[in-house]
Amino acid sequence: MSLHQIAQLNIATLSAPIDSPQLADFVANLDRVNALAEASQGFVWRLQTEEGDATGVDYFGSDKIVNLSVWESVEALHSYVYRSAHVEIMRRKQEWFEKMGEVHMVLWWVPVGHIPSIEEAAERLNILRESGPSAAAFTFRKVFQAPGELNSTPAVT
Repeated sequence: MSLHQIAQLNIATLSAPIDSPQLADFVANLDRVNALAEASQGFVWRLQTEEGDATGVDYFGSDKIVNLSVWESVEALHSYVYRSAHVEIMRRKQEWFEKMGEVHMVLWWVPVGHIPSIEEAAERLNILRESGPSAAAFTFRKVFQAPGELNSTPAVT
């Protein structure tokens, strides 16, 4: 049994205000995609406001949206992101989001039961941006082992 779970932060720059006609289809799919995540094997937790999503969290700026979640494993998160109906939304990201000129997604290990704050997530993103992938902050391209759990997390491709 693992002593750690994977946390992930993903931010995106909106190409228009969240309540604009341009983003209406994205907003219309939020509940469905969030429900899909919650029903996915290995899902643990996601950041959300009283509205049930995180579009009102403007920690990174009013033109950014954020997704912060915790999963039982890198494989479970990877499966949701790349092997579920979530993919159809990702394929349309250029309709709703600006191309990010810097790293906008980070993974890191947290102890089982730990719920990361938005500040903690921002710190991990900054570590990745400043130092590149390490055991403290990494991406799907270069996964690091959970602390003290050698060979428990193969790299996902």
